[in-house]
Amino acid sequence: MIITREGVRVSDRRAVRGTVAEGFEAVREEFAAVVAGERPDYAAQVAAYVHGRKVVDLWAGPDTDGETLYGVYSSTKGAAHLLVALLVQDGTLDLDRRVAHWWPEFAAGGKGAVTLRDLLTHRAGVVGVDGGFSPEELADDRAMAGRLAGQRPYWRPGAGFGYHAYVIAALTGEVVFRATGRTLHELYEERIRAPHALDFFLGLPQEHEPRFRPVQPMDPTPEQRAELAAAEVPDAPGTLPSIAYNRNGERPTDIESLPNDRLVRAKGPASFGGVASARGLAGMYAAAVTGLEGREPLLEAGTVAEIGQLHSVGYDLVGRDHSSFVLGFQDSTYRYPFLGSGSFGHGGAGGSQAFADPRAGLAYGFTRRRYAFPGGAAPENVRLVRAVHSAALASAP
Repeated sequence: MIITREGVRVSDRRAVRGTVAEGFEAVREEFAAVVAGERPDYAAQVAAYVHGRKVVDLWAGPDTDGETLYGVYSSTKGAAHLLVALLVQDGTLDLDRRVAHWWPEFAAGGKGAVTLRDLLTHRAGVVGVDGGFSPEELADDRAMAGRLAGQRPYWRPGAGFGYHAYVIAALTGEVVFRATGRTLHELYEERIRAPHALDFFLGLPQEHEPRFRPVQPMDPTPEQRAELAAAEVPDAPGTLPSIAYNRNGERPTDIESLPNDRLVRAKGPASFGGVASARGLAGMYAAAVTGLEGREPLLEAGTVAEIGQLHSVGYDLVGRDHSSFVLGFQDSTYRYPFLGSGSFGHGGAGGSQAFADPRAGLAYGFTRRRYAFPGGAAPENVRLVRAVHSAALASAP
């Protein structure tokens, strides 16, 4: 038995804790295999609901339990756009109305014809601003929106799509504010998070700070470092990836450290600043699609079907590879092709993953503490999602 300098047994650090429902034992086994194959400080959580019933609630690693909170990067976009979907369902927002109807300043620079649907599907071409955002602006969605309104798009809106990584929910959030007089954050708290007591915060209250664990930086192996070096695209200040990831200003953004900034956690920029547990991620999608533990779902069947329709498929002008987006969310079947058609959710740069598969009645959430190589939903999700999905199908009546 190996004892570390902290006096904690390595075997204890690798222990998987939590519960699974009958029929989901294979998920625990798969998670245990993942943990065993990682470094001793590996910390992660995985949770799942099937038809609103919690069937997986597992965690592993030092200084971690089921209530630990992590920065979830772009998984935050799922919370933001669930709120937008509710407002569309209510009739407050119209997907095919021009953004300038609510936000006249946005028409500047040739953006007058851009619709809310264009924004939600990353087709507006406003992935950042010339000169970049300051760290203070980046933490403040309304400050970003003010700069974005006057920005000429980086491609003709609608001519293609590219991931609006840091700004998409600042844009859609400003539409929400102009249409309702309330911020996206306020409405998310009132309509989604608080009623379901979800551990998924857009703006982390001070009283929950002790539950937060800072992100550990990516620590690639020598082989992974070589892979990164071979694949690296020059990141000059004027390239679309540089603009979209705010590396084109005087103080370029380090994506790995974003959740470790208290200003980011406190303001909760809705594209990347959310803080959550795996329970919170999975619980939100369960609340949206199947209802959570006996409650009615937030979304009607027609809204769920509309969200899950493919809208932007093909070459991503920012990511410079193939990707696909549904309405405000990622197409979850792109990464996990065994999921049912119409599945939707969002992964995060640090490794988090969350989605709903309406056909299976499945909602899934995953978090981890160390920033995942090479960025994006952590690779272990493929194994875990497959195990959860197979068990969900096998449990169907």
